[in-house]
Amino acid sequence: MMDTFLLINLLAFLAIVIYGLYLFARVVATRISYIKLGKKSEFDRDFKERFRRIGKIVFGQSKLLKDKKSGTIHVMMFYGFILVQFGAIDMFIRGLAPGSHLPFGPFYAGFTFFQELVTLMILVAVVWAFHRRYVEKIVRLKRGFKAGLVLIFIGTLMVSVLAGNGMALIWHGEGLTWTEPIASLIAGAFSWLPQTAAIVLFYVFWWIHTITILTFLVYVPQSKHAHLIAAPINVFLSKRVPGKLKKIDFDMDEEENEDEISFGVGKVEDFEQHQMIDFYACVECGRCTDVCPASGTGKMLSPMDIMIKVRDHLTERGAAVTGNSPWVPSYAFSNTNGNQAASAGANEAAAGMESASLIGDVITAEELSGCTTCRNCEDACPVNNEHVGTIIDMRRYLVMTEGKMDPDAQRAVMNIERQGNPWGLSKKDRIKWRELDEEAYIPTVKELKKEDKEFEYLFWVSSMGSFDNRSQKIALAFAKLMNKAGINFAILGNKETNSGDTARRIGNEFLFQEIAEKNIKEFEKNGVTKIVTIDPHAYNIFKNEYPDFGFEAEVYHHTQMLYDMVMNGKLEPKREINQKLTYHDSCYLGRYNGVYDPPREILKSIPGLELVEMQRNKENGMCCGAGGGLMWTEETTGNRINVARTEQAMETQSTMISSACPFCLTMLSDGTKAKEVDEDISTLDVAEILALSVFIEDEAKTA
Repeated sequence: MMDTFLLINLLAFLAIVIYGLYLFARVVATRISYIKLGKKSEFDRDFKERFRRIGKIVFGQSKLLKDKKSGTIHVMMFYGFILVQFGAIDMFIRGLAPGSHLPFGPFYAGFTFFQELVTLMILVAVVWAFHRRYVEKIVRLKRGFKAGLVLIFIGTLMVSVLAGNGMALIWHGEGLTWTEPIASLIAGAFSWLPQTAAIVLFYVFWWIHTITILTFLVYVPQSKHAHLIAAPINVFLSKRVPGKLKKIDFDMDEEENEDEISFGVGKVEDFEQHQMIDFYACVECGRCTDVCPASGTGKMLSPMDIMIKVRDHLTERGAAVTGNSPWVPSYAFSNTNGNQAASAGANEAAAGMESASLIGDVITAEELSGCTTCRNCEDACPVNNEHVGTIIDMRRYLVMTEGKMDPDAQRAVMNIERQGNPWGLSKKDRIKWRELDEEAYIPTVKELKKEDKEFEYLFWVSSMGSFDNRSQKIALAFAKLMNKAGINFAILGNKETNSGDTARRIGNEFLFQEIAEKNIKEFEKNGVTKIVTIDPHAYNIFKNEYPDFGFEAEVYHHTQMLYDMVMNGKLEPKREINQKLTYHDSCYLGRYNGVYDPPREILKSIPGLELVEMQRNKENGMCCGAGGGLMWTEETTGNRINVARTEQAMETQSTMISSACPFCLTMLSDGTKAKEVDEDISTLDVAEILALSVFIEDEAKTA
């Protein structure tokens, strides 16, 4: 009788496992077919760096652990679920061939004990996760049935294992054992059961475990838990240079129909394939939206929603184009839009999908315009999704294909095109800032050539340093510090123009490439090999994006150079500045390029200065609101980002706010004025503060 049952049990097990694996493979293949609709991606073969990233982010869980509680829960589940699979295999063997188990010999007792501990750990993690989501009600976490379904799956798997093991102890008359402490407690509680009942209950729990694990397997790739498959691939394929935008090739085929030419991403198939993996890797954890300065101040933008909406659109679009049903078993989801689109026939379904435009129906222009390109979302994302590049690609389509742009942003871009600066001031006045201090030696490249002299560093003053009254003081302070340290530098003067960062981030790639080509010609004509700038945006674009256009140089931010000068004794801070100061990290200096310590070390070297950190600092520092071209536009919804950041600085009770970016300093200065504390809290660049401490002797001589 038992042999017949075991044969039927084996056949049923094989049938359901094969069916489950088939459904799983079908869903994965379907998602791959959708991803293949995208454009092929360029890929560099720096495997060493990519595998290092896998080790750190996937197996080291480094990003998840930025939130200690959620990170700990995930580590418990991640490693627990890997380890518990051996226990699942062991349970399958014991159900298919009673009396048998994994061939671990004398180590089997230790194995079963360890498995029980892991199972218990996972159950603790499930309860903890449930509490955070449904009791604490963490704002960034969704609380629907789907969000909790995975906890039900995992909890069911763990309970069925423990209960099944308890019934097995009764069945085989093994009694209480240290190797299975939890199962022993269960067996002790139900010791009154007859052996036959224990056998029946064992197989009930065994089948619950089997069906649940296979259902979970099929559920994973067609839910947010597709990240279990997509995330490691996504981390491996993500950009080696954070935030770097891809170059658009404007060379057109003569046979191409002009009406069909578009730039940027106007439909989901225009995304590159590695970007599409982003969509399926999204965990829907809300960490990106939680740190987004636009979302946090009441704007329309939610980086997570962007990913989810584009993913769902891709799924329906992919179903229509490929005819592959996204949801399985198909008969159970015949009423879903995706399955109906897949069964409607490619031509008919694709035609219907054309009516739903990516920008307008799926993603709104207001969402796209809210992004400051700060990359806080990307830094927080545990699966390395690259939200900013996705948003900029859609901005490019709006600007270059549809000709749509915020009026303020359009004015700034037109001024850059005509006069080389966002205000539209005469390009002939770019050099006038030197007149603020005639004692400072700030030669142009042209002037040095006339004197038959050379320079080591090109000082890129930037549009802010050249034209903005407040930022001119930063440029001057830095120039005087370079004079003091004996640095041989020159400026381009009126030959300098815009770096192109504003145009590129707003979405006008064509103008950016024109600017880049012009700048590169000027650099090469003057033999520029080293550039230093007070503008983190220029620093980033020269260092990381100009190489795509054939120009490479050593690029330094002014705080990096000042740090070296101070450490090498070329500059000696002497005057005490008895102030309490907090430092604001520029996104383009910090998250884009990892420069966090040099500015802080400079400030720490100044006598009397007390440096205190804001709650959000370094990698998690909040944006000032100026990036992505938003410096030149007005915020019409929600609260002002710069004011929110200023309030965070004020919480430190500091009397001075410092930054190392002219854009940030302007926004923070405006913030202190808006809060009516500008007379109590000063806003100064790191270079200005250092100059106050260094030039005490010069002031004494003047007096």
